[in-house]
Amino acid sequence: MNPKNNTLKSLDTFIEQQYGKEGTPNRDKFEKGFETFRLGALLQQARLKKGLTQEQLAERCGTNKGYISKVENDIKDIRISSLLKIVEEGLGGKIELKIKLSK
Repeated sequence: MNPKNNTLKSLDTFIEQQYGKEGTPNRDKFEKGFETFRLGALLQQARLKKGLTQEQLAERCGTNKGYISKVENDIKDIRISSLLKIVEEGLGGKIELKIKLSK
């Protein structure tokens, strides 16, 4: 049996220590960056679940493999219209949006 490691922190505690409390400029910058990273990861995960290569997805939605790669790897900003096309035409899915207002 291993002794309990008292130096472990929750992810929320770690983020707060590294980037500050919610609503602070540094934390807001972190949160915004995380959301764009998350979008690319979600697209990649959906593509893989459908068993598609980046090239196949690009063909389905009328773009190129390089664009899909850049979006998945958070190198390229994506317009809502392009995102809709990738998800609806390329992946056969739907997008659910949520707006979260600050306190």
